[in-house]
Amino acid sequence: MALHWRTLSVVLLLSQALTFLHTLDEDRIPEEWVLLHVVQGHIGAGNYSYLRLNHDGNIILHMQSLKGDADLYVSDKTLRPSFDTYKLQSVTCGQDVVVVPVDFMRPVGIGIYGHPSHQESEFEMKVFYDQTVPEDPFDKSVYFSEEGDKQKRHPHVSEEEFQEEESVLWTILIGILKIVLEILF
Repeated sequence: MALHWRTLSVVLLLSQALTFLHTLDEDRIPEEWVLLHVVQGHIGAGNYSYLRLNHDGNIILHMQSLKGDADLYVSDKTLRPSFDTYKLQSVTCGQDVVVVPVDFMRPVGIGIYGHPSHQESEFEMKVFYDQTVPEDPFDKSVYFSEEGDKQKRHPHVSEEEFQEEESVLWTILIGILKIVLEILF
């Protein structure tokens, strides 16, 4: 039942984003959206650029391809989403909009892909916080401390911890491969 409501809420948020997409221009950003960041960059054909989103709440990623065609992939399961591993995507030739729902675990991985149809793509992404989405009172990631303060239980992983975890996994994987190769040969 909870999965049904989450799916329904994601569909509702996506429909809101698409509605705003048709009316959205630089002068008509909804007042309820607070601009958090503006990211500009270049990406080569067939390459990825990765960003990490740590902000809680309902976040709108609004990316405009200024030159070429940059596509947007988002996931709360991996910090390096691609066209093979993503939860949300926007792959248009102009404006790309993705609504990152409140219930996505943080940090959220953002992958920007330079489409191979252009040698280089230039993009500008604006990150907005939508204040209109109320906090879910049944969110299991929220708990109360002894003092009664509301706190979030989102795993905030630092870059060093992520790299260390990734390195340990590679070491284990290489060790297993060596054992298998010794057995086979």
